[in-house]
Amino acid sequence: MLTLHHEHWPNLTTSLSVPQTSLYENLQVSARRYPDNLAIQYYGSTLTYKELDEQVTALAGYLQHKLGVKTGEKVLLFMQNSPQFVIGFYAILRANAAVVPINPMLTANELTFYVKDAEIKTALAGQELTEKVQPLIGTTTLENIVFAAYSDYKGEFEGTLPPEVEAKREVFTEPGQHLWLNAIEANLQPSEHTAGVDDLAVLPYTSGTTGLPKGCMHTNRSVQANTVGAFHWASVTPNSVHLMTLPLFHVTGMIHSMHMPIYSGGSMVIMTRWNRETAVQLIKKELCTHWCAIATMIVDFVSNSKLQKEDIASLSYLSGGGAALPEAVGQKLYDLTGLRFIEGYGLSETIAQTHFNPPNRPKMQCLGIPSFDVDSRIIDPASCKELGVGEVGEIIVNGPQVMTGYYNRDDENRDSFMELDGKVFFRTGDIGRYDEEGYFFIVDRVKRMINASGFKVWPTEVESYLYKHPAIQQACVVGVPDPRRGESVKAFVILNEGYEGKVTEEEIIEWAKEHMAAYKYPREVEFRDEFPMTSSGKILWRQLQDEEKEKTKTVQ
Repeated sequence: MLTLHHEHWPNLTTSLSVPQTSLYENLQVSARRYPDNLAIQYYGSTLTYKELDEQVTALAGYLQHKLGVKTGEKVLLFMQNSPQFVIGFYAILRANAAVVPINPMLTANELTFYVKDAEIKTALAGQELTEKVQPLIGTTTLENIVFAAYSDYKGEFEGTLPPEVEAKREVFTEPGQHLWLNAIEANLQPSEHTAGVDDLAVLPYTSGTTGLPKGCMHTNRSVQANTVGAFHWASVTPNSVHLMTLPLFHVTGMIHSMHMPIYSGGSMVIMTRWNRETAVQLIKKELCTHWCAIATMIVDFVSNSKLQKEDIASLSYLSGGGAALPEAVGQKLYDLTGLRFIEGYGLSETIAQTHFNPPNRPKMQCLGIPSFDVDSRIIDPASCKELGVGEVGEIIVNGPQVMTGYYNRDDENRDSFMELDGKVFFRTGDIGRYDEEGYFFIVDRVKRMINASGFKVWPTEVESYLYKHPAIQQACVVGVPDPRRGESVKAFVILNEGYEGKVTEEEIIEWAKEHMAAYKYPREVEFRDEFPMTSSGKILWRQLQDEEKEKTKTVQ
């Protein structure tokens, strides 16, 4: 196990015992310890920990007794950041079931896969997503949906509200459709909470090189490991106030903006949609102390000409990941706040962080050092031989937060894990190195992944949708540099015979926009007569991507 980084370790132990309890019990304990602490602040309204736990318990009872949710069953959570997301997540856990959090930006066609793959019978969904989820009743395993109106939980707010939050509650009367408030007001008491530390708690999905999404099986143990680790690393107290801007369906937001505050008894200031003016307003009004964000949010935030140092003086800890923060932006942030952006690194497979930058000694554009009890190495991806300081290879990790495996993906599991020195390591697919002080840096990716504003876009998945267009014979999707989003999606397309001159690049972009989530569809399309190929007939996607990078350098 590498120990170079221990010299720069914060004033903490390098090892942490993982609680032998379920995630739900974190809420239960906080509600007993701090019943009157504000758990949730949402556009002018509040919920105390006592009130939060009461609503979680009531919804869990409804799930069990009205909707028939069984122990170990997987339940879909399909909504935007809101009090209902938090309540729904913990209610599913309280009902001894497992949460399947899915990106609300997905289309109905994309959603169908997840419902079928996890054999989902019950869903909790935002009412704005009705057209996406409602058609799945009767056409998939889905039987019941509880619809939530975010406006039910908002208060008086002097600022800009997202349209989904302003929208009035709709009426749902069709079979299998249920109203959130009715479920809470039924106040049905759930059976005993029996979920153990090694029971499945959450199944976040990620995509692989095949383009087929995979569920990452995380138990209460693996989620607790990172929840408690984040709590200690960020110096959190029961009086900390956390600005919640990262999407909660994503593991970073899930851990740092929801599970960790609940573990500590702190307050969550929830934003349903990102808005930099509203973020400043909430930080100033609610005296937010902690904020976990992605680089693109920080870039947008500090570019606000109206931003004043005194508006955000309450902030004491800024962290995030997803993509490296540009050095100039990090310096501007430091000048404004006196705080360094604490970057980290992790994956859905590791339920967020495996690496953290030490708060007292961070490095810019750096993944950080291995977290509590994490053994991280660099290997040659072909031979699996371990490499040393400064040598470039694949990052592998062993730690308590690593998933137990991909759900129903035996072949993927065999390829994703390896043994070294008697330990089982997860192969991240990311190419990196570590320096003489044990800090890790990313260099490239083995997997074909595009990082667009912090969202992972898998080219093969986009390509599989493009192939459904009648005009497209071949498609190759790559990431191209984008000053605002980090990377953007570009598709190279060879048209079928007879379509030349009859379809435009813009028409294909508009078609893709209708069939894919907003962060996935190509922002650029370029027609080609042929693609560079290997002798075995594989498209040389990296060559196309390198051409785009060269174009960007030429323009600059």
